[in-house]
Amino acid sequence: MPAPNAPEIIMTGPMMAYVTDQLKARFVVHELWNAPDKAALLAEVAGRVRGVAAGGGHNRVDGALFDALPKLEMVASFGVGYDHIDAAEAGRRGVTVSNTPDVLTDEVADLALGLLIATVRQLPQVDRYLREGKWLKAAYPLTTSLRGRTVGIVGLGRIGKAVAKRVEAFGLPVVYHGRTRQDDVPYRFYPSLVEMASDVDTLISVAPGGASTHHIINAEVLKALGPNGILVNVGRGTVVDEQALIKALQDKTILSAGLDVFEDEPRVPAELIAIEHAVLLPHVGSASVYTRQQMGQLVVDNLASWFEGKGPLSPVPETPWKKA
Repeated sequence: MPAPNAPEIIMTGPMMAYVTDQLKARFVVHELWNAPDKAALLAEVAGRVRGVAAGGGHNRVDGALFDALPKLEMVASFGVGYDHIDAAEAGRRGVTVSNTPDVLTDEVADLALGLLIATVRQLPQVDRYLREGKWLKAAYPLTTSLRGRTVGIVGLGRIGKAVAKRVEAFGLPVVYHGRTRQDDVPYRFYPSLVEMASDVDTLISVAPGGASTHHIINAEVLKALGPNGILVNVGRGTVVDEQALIKALQDKTILSAGLDVFEDEPRVPAELIAIEHAVLLPHVGSASVYTRQQMGQLVVDNLASWFEGKGPLSPVPETPWKKA
């Protein structure tokens, strides 16, 4: 049970018990997703709620919620990506937003390399081939290889750098595209994504979502990537023009794709699912018990630090916090 006069917070969606139990021990928690009448709950707690624990990317935290919670001070989001939160609007209203960087970097980078290998060597398809008894009749056809490939990383942030380190360990050259050149990295920078795609045969996207990255991997980029090209996306689904990708795969404009994220999750187009040589995962980049616990702990710690007057531990750039 929380202490008397504990701060009141809203949870927008469910989180693992490890996190929920800690939140309920520290705060008076209102579960918005469980309320039979969400508007009525918000009206009831409007004058008391000062924090939000935002779990999951399918629950919007935007101006409508800010309007409903005029005393709101802090939104602690579960995950690195926070495009489900209108952070710019939060900043305008003096509401601080935090996310959970760093603690999932290695897990997502590991998954990106696993997804790349699974796509190149067709591991899910090979597994099905054996299980269906086809090996008894013939060996599986030869696959493509990582050997000789050059990898272009789209978005060289924390996770992008961790991916680059792993790619280098496989003996492959790395180049990158991003918003700006980074002088402290040894990789070639391409200001043009199309130019980079034409010079590589493997794209790994770790780019965040939002208007500035919407559909930057489009038909032109996929055509430049070419018929031996492989696209891996572990960033945000909105970065890729999904319909253009489906056509590129159907027409063999590119060789294959390994995707952990999609434009309209959890809905995946039937046309994409029908493409046998694509490898599709249900957004599991950080989905290990260890990493999800670390992410959840940072949500708890951000809220606790805020209400102890110490400020957020990991504020997002749109809502920089300076102690008075």
